Amino acid sequence: MSVRFARLPFDGREVDIEYAWLHADAPPGPTMVFLHEGLGSVSMWKDFPRQACERLGLRGLVYSRPGYGRSTPRRADEHWHPDFMHRQAHELLPALLAALGIQRPWLFGHSDGGSIALLHAARHACAGVIVLAPHILVEDVSVTSIAAAREAYLGTDLRERLGRYHDDPDSAFWAWNRIWLDPAFRAWDIRRDIEAITCPILAVQGVDDEYGTLEQIRGIARRLPQTRLLEIPDCRHSPHKDQPQVLLDACDDFHRQHQQAHA
Repeated sequence: MSVRFARLPFDGREVDIEYAWLHADAPPGPTMVFLHEGLGSVSMWKDFPRQACERLGLRGLVYSRPGYGRSTPRRADEHWHPDFMHRQAHELLPALLAALGIQRPWLFGHSDGGSIALLHAARHACAGVIVLAPHILVEDVSVTSIAAAREAYLGTDLRERLGRYHDDPDSAFWAWNRIWLDPAFRAWDIRRDIEAITCPILAVQGVDDEYGTLEQIRGIARRLPQTRLLEIPDCRHSPHKDQPQVLLDACDDFHRQHQQAHA
């Protein structure tokens, strides 16, 4: 996978965004854009995006948000605000898609990346959205698990392990961890924001997800009847790691259905 960089204006400065194309020889059609989790990056996805693009016959794009992977780290004095996912969805992602000539993509988001995908699709044309363990509101179980992650970062080799995927693991970890544990973030809720989505949605969650209850995806389906739900047994917060074949089969079936509907 050949990594490139796009320089974009964001947050009052120029930032370099790490990205890579996948399955570039796919037939003409929409691009599938992968949006990583709260501690993810281009490399942390490992091989799943390539497998998904080849299975679905789509060209793909993976990228690292500012502060992650090899993208520009956050400033030392930077503290994220509760609207950080809105800003990624409404400012950075549209700028990146425009710079790379991508229109009406498929969005594939995990965790925070799933929330960003939903927020983006509420304002911009998309061919479809696939979200894994997205957040639409803050739950006690999420806060408890993120607090446990802080203890792991301070007391185990988690920082060293994240250093394999991020040039600045402190940048990646602390911005995410501090905003999720900020009392002001407890009121974060995007259930009303996503009601404008018109494209098809596949919402996936592990039954054993340690970062959220199944209300996260069931709440999407109640508001958006075009949503297909997939609740996967024996699966935690990362279906693409815990149950990759089940997930690939579901994505392929969902994409075929909606590809034929718009043929």
